[in-house]
Amino acid sequence: MAFGALVIGDEILVGKREDKHLAFLIGALGKRGLRLAWAQYLGDDPGRLTAALARSFSSGDVVFSFGGIGATPDDHTRQCAAAALGVSLKLHPDAEREIRARFGSETTSQRLRMGEFPDGSSIIPNPVNRVPGFSVRDHHFVPGFPQMAWPMAEWVLETRYRGLFDRDRWSESSILVYGAGESQLIAAMEAVGARYAGVKVFSLPSMGEDGSRRHVELGVRGDPAEVGDAIDALRREVREAGFEFREP
Repeated sequence: MAFGALVIGDEILVGKREDKHLAFLIGALGKRGLRLAWAQYLGDDPGRLTAALARSFSSGDVVFSFGGIGATPDDHTRQCAAAALGVSLKLHPDAEREIRARFGSETTSQRLRMGEFPDGSSIIPNPVNRVPGFSVRDHHFVPGFPQMAWPMAEWVLETRYRGLFDRDRWSESSILVYGAGESQLIAAMEAVGARYAGVKVFSLPSMGEDGSRRHVELGVRGDPAEVGDAIDALRREVREAGFEFREP
């Protein structure tokens, strides 16, 4: 069971809004010892949305979906989630109660439409305006507004997935290698990766755009119990290969 993210909305793809959900979710998972495995950006296209949701539902992953759950004509996420599951949309009684409590005598059919979720859903409470999101099959759908979406996603993590906390706890360590291209470091990376199964060895080249010398950040990421020994081994490999390096 991996964690994934869908960020939905034409406004992201045309540049009218800058996405902040991805960084939030990485942080929210990280502080609970979990990691994001994948993420996808999607516009307000019903066909693409339905196809993407059908794939993610079949994956068995835990997925947080941000955006597109309103009731305006450009909001398709609720309908596409239902289509991907082959079920109908229904006004959820808990959602109806929340919406009526929020709007009182100003409750309209259009506002109640925001409580129509795929059959079998449960609601995600919205602490800002009481219009809920919904969960179905380990997929959790929240609004695009960060001030609403983020506490709702935190609530889901705390109430649904506490048993997974610390499952993916990891740490990272790296060095900056000078005078070498990535291809010249492959042997060192392969040697350390083969020796320490609990870590991934990574490289990140820099062209020196910030005024620094061109270099490759070479490091290890993974099981905290192995990272210290693995970075020591990587230092030895680089030193024996004759390349200059320093700590970040």
